[in-house]
Amino acid sequence: MHTTYSDLVFELSKKGRKAYSLPESSIPNVDLEAILPTHLHRETPTDLPEISELQVMRHYTALSNKNFGLETGFYPLGSCTMKYNPKVNEDIARYSGFSNIHPLQPLKTAQGALEVMYHLEENLKEVTGMDAISLQPAAGAQGEWAGLLIFKAYHEARGEGAIRRKILVPDSAHGTNPASAVVAGFDVVEIKSNAEGRVGVDALKEAIGPDTAGLMLTNPNTLGLFEVDIVEIANIVHEAGGLLYYDGANANAILGKSTPKEMGFDVVHLNLHKTFSTPHGGGGPGSGPIGVVDYLIDYLPSPRIKKEKQSYTLSHKHEKSIGRVKGYYGNFGVNVRAYAYIRSMGSKGLQQVSEDAVLHANYLKARLSPYFDTPFKSLCKHEFVLSGTRHKKLGVRTLDIAKRLLDYGFYAPTVYFPLIVDECLMIEPTETESKETLDAFADALIEIVNDVKEKPDQITGAPYTKAVKRLDEVTAARKPVVRYQKETPAK
Repeated sequence: MHTTYSDLVFELSKKGRKAYSLPESSIPNVDLEAILPTHLHRETPTDLPEISELQVMRHYTALSNKNFGLETGFYPLGSCTMKYNPKVNEDIARYSGFSNIHPLQPLKTAQGALEVMYHLEENLKEVTGMDAISLQPAAGAQGEWAGLLIFKAYHEARGEGAIRRKILVPDSAHGTNPASAVVAGFDVVEIKSNAEGRVGVDALKEAIGPDTAGLMLTNPNTLGLFEVDIVEIANIVHEAGGLLYYDGANANAILGKSTPKEMGFDVVHLNLHKTFSTPHGGGGPGSGPIGVVDYLIDYLPSPRIKKEKQSYTLSHKHEKSIGRVKGYYGNFGVNVRAYAYIRSMGSKGLQQVSEDAVLHANYLKARLSPYFDTPFKSLCKHEFVLSGTRHKKLGVRTLDIAKRLLDYGFYAPTVYFPLIVDECLMIEPTETESKETLDAFADALIEIVNDVKEKPDQITGAPYTKAVKRLDEVTAARKPVVRYQKETPAK
């Protein structure tokens, strides 16, 4: 039987093959069974694959070629800001002075690392308008949770902790918002969007009261629309004694144009792995720093970085702090990449990021709107939503369109989110793509929807060109197979 490198490494195994050649050891053999506790002894031998070094290399190279990433194609995943990660940032993060340090070494030997962290905090203060920043949170969701712990500590310090138990969340919010509120111990109250896709001021007024701890909001929102009533919204929340939380997932639209502080927010998190172009996804580390206005500084996670004359130190004496939210000081390597990105772009470059991201989104929206239902007609910011309701009536769902798009070499946009848009298709092109790429993507989508009437079966059966074809998603969700299980030969 012909061997292919789509076979699993276990299937390539032949007894006796080895991918290594080691000299005889001068150390006498050790009886591990005599050393290890009995409960750690294996009942059956390990069933590791036995293959040559060349087979190992071909196998894993073949697997890597099946992956999709920003270096292989367009990745318009709405609300995730999958932009290109400049390789110079990767090189800088690998400098030995950054990659070979240890968080427990004496501070006097880690001054360069502390200086980078200090200046990154200062840069993020300027981007957000906040008065202080902590780099500790490991990702956006943890930043949300840490920010809500600050909400809780603030209200408790004012003697209102037992009363202010409710967090208001728009119905178009990222799913992490209500989840973070629940994990932080709050009750969630949903605020309905108005006909324009924004927070309904009247609905907000009805929901807010003395039991309100705060409102979580991203601006632009997850529909890609700027909350034009944000100043009024902030005033309503503050007059009721609540705080305003800024989900910074969509900050790619406002760099150098506006800040959460100007909008009236009290706490903000930023996704450095989105806006500031560090690696994103694949289970790797992210970074979700939080910023606060001056009256909340005492509650920030501890320790905090301080500059004393020409040196840097860590301050642990913060009695009101919510404490440490992550081991050590945050995901340092990610933060180095973000700092390199900010320094290389400069203030004008960051403004250009948002200008181009907004331009690209509106260009694509204009090209695609005739072929989809468009729930919201106004200009968008960095992303936009379309609806496939007209195609659903002909038997083709948004999921089918997304699957067919894979055959054209593009990653599919976000589908079925936000939940308030039926058959939703959510597209974020980012600023790093060329007009040629945007046009090719639009042409592919247009060709697909033109096939809905003539060749619907071709769409509902897609994808055809990928290693994994259409799955039974219900069975995959209920009965997932997450590890290799060797088949027992039939007797």
